[in-house]
Amino acid sequence: MKKSSYLINESASAPKILGIVILILFVFTLGWHVGANQERQKSIDISNNSSNSISTSGEKVDMKLFWDVWGILASKYVDPQALDFREMVYGSIKGMVYSLNDPYTTFLTPKENKEFQNSLEGTLEGIGAELTLRNDLITVVSPLKNSPAKKAGLQPEDVILKIDGVDVNEYTFEQAVMKIRGPRGSKVILTISRKGHNEPIDLTITRETINVSSVEWKMIEGIALIELNQFGTKTKDEFSKTISEMLPKRPKGIILDLRYNGGGYLDGAVDIVSEFIEKGKVVSVKKRNPEEDEVIYVNGKARVANTPLVVLINKGSASASEIVAGAIQDYGRGKILGEQSFGKGTVQEVENLIDGSSLRITVAKWYTSNNNNISEVGIKPDIVVERSVDDMSSNKDPQLDAALEYLKNNN
Repeated sequence: MKKSSYLINESASAPKILGIVILILFVFTLGWHVGANQERQKSIDISNNSSNSISTSGEKVDMKLFWDVWGILASKYVDPQALDFREMVYGSIKGMVYSLNDPYTTFLTPKENKEFQNSLEGTLEGIGAELTLRNDLITVVSPLKNSPAKKAGLQPEDVILKIDGVDVNEYTFEQAVMKIRGPRGSKVILTISRKGHNEPIDLTITRETINVSSVEWKMIEGIALIELNQFGTKTKDEFSKTISEMLPKRPKGIILDLRYNGGGYLDGAVDIVSEFIEKGKVVSVKKRNPEEDEVIYVNGKARVANTPLVVLINKGSASASEIVAGAIQDYGRGKILGEQSFGKGTVQEVENLIDGSSLRITVAKWYTSNNNNISEVGIKPDIVVERSVDDMSSNKDPQLDAALEYLKNNN
């Protein structure tokens, strides 16, 4: 859950928000050194004998194979100038992480990590879209608000087939992401597959510098519309400030817009829920070791606990957004309106590594206050209202209109 949080989808200092992550770090220097952690029913035994074997739950893996391949490449590859040992290390780690088949556990090189941290702080260059791997397909989670991706018509659940005419199968996921990113002013052509369309669609997107404000709000006919765009490093303070500014207006109702919000930090989600619900649990977090499971409760603010509320979601609402929507729905605090959300029910934590790279690793699964896990399912709205491509292109918003109408008629 951009997670998360750390993340339920992600801070510049990468705080540890949930538990202690067990990280096996390969250090490729003159020798092989690995740190290990023993857990209740599973142990990893690193042997430094001549076979360089690793024993996991009784099964031995001979690390000599790895070093044999490394040595052969180093001594025999036809173009020694092409041997970038740092990139070989990164590639090895990425392959190890990829083998988990978890799109939310990823290794980021120093450059990728810096770009990722910038995105959480609200500034980045590129097209402005959150991507994930779903069933081995590069899938759009959500385009950012006012981003080049959104302006060009990229939508949640679009599947990227080609980048500048090159099949994405030619790249790893990380390579594909780097191909899509780029300096402002440059263009990229994405060929996508979209549900309901028989033929692929080409979208030409001009990259820009993207500044993402976490929270924006305004009054509409006595009703407060709060647009929550991400759960980043500034969201908690910005949302608290928004509530403080809004209260003197005495709104007849609140619309919390979580559409196209791909998530972020878990603590941000808890703070948002805590403004609307006086007591109770927000989310349950279940980890690898059951003794470390957590139940996270509201923190006692609840400045708008009695103001009528509608929460807007769509297919681009994921992670922390789903925690907020799930808690509001479980407690019957407000109505969830729109389309079924993305469905990301896992929690990630970031480990910053010695060279500026980082590992984002799934450390837990989260469950709503009613103990529902929404992975691959999402949050189902109480009131289903769709917004078509034609609606968006003509600047119509039937979901917002329906939310306003509901609050006017139920005050």
